[in-house]
Amino acid sequence: MPDFSLKKKVALVTGGNGGIGKGIAMGLGKAGAHVVIAARNQEKTQAALDQFAAEGVSAEGFFCDVKSKSSIEELIEEIEQKHEELNILVNNAGVSIISLAEDITEEDWESVLNTNLRSVLWCSQQALPLLKKAGGGKIINIASEYSIFGSAYTLSYSASKGGVIQITKSLAIAWAAHNIQVNAIIPGCIKTDMTAIAQQGEIYDHLISRTPAARFGEPEELAGAAVFLSSAASDFVTGTSLAVDGGFSIM
Repeated sequence: MPDFSLKKKVALVTGGNGGIGKGIAMGLGKAGAHVVIAARNQEKTQAALDQFAAEGVSAEGFFCDVKSKSSIEELIEEIEQKHEELNILVNNAGVSIISLAEDITEEDWESVLNTNLRSVLWCSQQALPLLKKAGGGKIINIASEYSIFGSAYTLSYSASKGGVIQITKSLAIAWAAHNIQVNAIIPGCIKTDMTAIAQQGEIYDHLISRTPAARFGEPEELAGAAVFLSSAASDFVTGTSLAVDGGFSIM
């Protein structure tokens, strides 16, 4: 059997204090990794850490605003000082702004692109020396169904998540020589605060009608894919995008 264990691994998950990020962080921790969650809301981070501790997961939290390159640099410096190296990076932090295409403001565009797309590059760049120091590692970028499909109401989000797929492919090529595998996960309809508006009424009925599994997924259901892509079991897998969506993307 391939090795799915993450014992003695250090994993950084941006936006790991809630939603999909917390589900993934919990899964990596239960597979043996020491989890570092980085986010802005420190109260929410502490609540997540309390939950991790109750589940026997080794974890710690740091403040980071992924829109700021200097904040990312400070985060990586703290990880290096405490752990010397890094084995796994999960670029999960993300935001979405609902707006008609003609009404998108420059401020909203910059906020979404900086959070969802630029941060993937900045976090990966800053983490690279620590991944190389560890002899290689794994980067997992959280994409979206909107990496594949367009949307009249979330154009900036769709643009950013389409870019995540291309960054994933390009970094996979660029850093393969360093024994770093870079992949993406494409979540489907997952029960999170961000999708609350879609969990009711006509929107919900429409989404369920085109999801073969006929339900929304739970954040914890992303953990299996993340553990696989973080482990030695996926050492010959790079540049790919794995849909965890109940079949939404094929319907």
